[in-house]
Amino acid sequence: MTNNILVTGATSNISTAIIKQLVSDGQSVRALVRDSKKAENLKDLGVELRIGDLEKPVTLNQVFSGIDTAFILTAPTPRAPEQFSNALWAARQAGVKRIVRLSAFGAEHNAPTINSRLHALSDSELVASGMTYTIIKPHFFMQNLSMAIKNSVDEGVLRFSLGDGKLALIHTNDIAEFAAKILTTNKHDNVVYTITGPESISLYEVASEVSSIIHKTIKYEPATVEQFLEVMANMGIDDFTLNLLRDYLNAYSNNWGDIVSNDFSKIMGKPARNISTFLSELLM
Repeated sequence: MTNNILVTGATSNISTAIIKQLVSDGQSVRALVRDSKKAENLKDLGVELRIGDLEKPVTLNQVFSGIDTAFILTAPTPRAPEQFSNALWAARQAGVKRIVRLSAFGAEHNAPTINSRLHALSDSELVASGMTYTIIKPHFFMQNLSMAIKNSVDEGVLRFSLGDGKLALIHTNDIAEFAAKILTTNKHDNVVYTITGPESISLYEVASEVSSIIHKTIKYEPATVEQFLEVMANMGIDDFTLNLLRDYLNAYSNNWGDIVSNDFSKIMGKPARNISTFLSELLM
């Protein structure tokens, strides 16, 4: 299925990977960016750039005009529901046929994380809009552990604040491939998918995998949530993000993320990448 596809959040890692996949599949892609200078790599791919801001509705009509399918990604901020609502209204006014939305794992109104509850607001608005939709809820990104894993190679200790919790980590390339598949096929109308890695594992198991790859013993030592947040605060992380992280770390430490879904393999016809694949890419 070939159609005119708009991708928002185009300079983010996920959206950029989706765009590259779509271009390689021969799709016509338009990217919403706030600053064209930060999207030269996309322009070089032949992607049409449109300047706009999800917090400035007046800029969005020309972005969504002529689009068949829109992929909408919003950053984790308190204004994410406002941003999505502006995008959804602009899409409706422009006659967009389908919205593919990147939500978050566990996005429910009673979720234990503020990010999940904010995503639930936008998910509900989309479902109630009457527009054709697909909602994708990816689990915790493997890439979120990259810095801690790299530090562990030198220190011999993997430090992170997930306690003894287990979760089905997912590779960001799998998220991008899955989203591109959904955007280019028409069999996913009004469906919500949760995509995870192939198995639920603890960071003790991650440390063991790292040890096997680098032939050096790496131990996982859970840091307290407050210790982790103190480091983040010293790096200048804002209060909203610190609260968001506190929610996630506490929830995952209590096994909120111990869920494996087969949605990825069912749609893609292959298993999602496992932690060994990610670690090999990261460390070798």
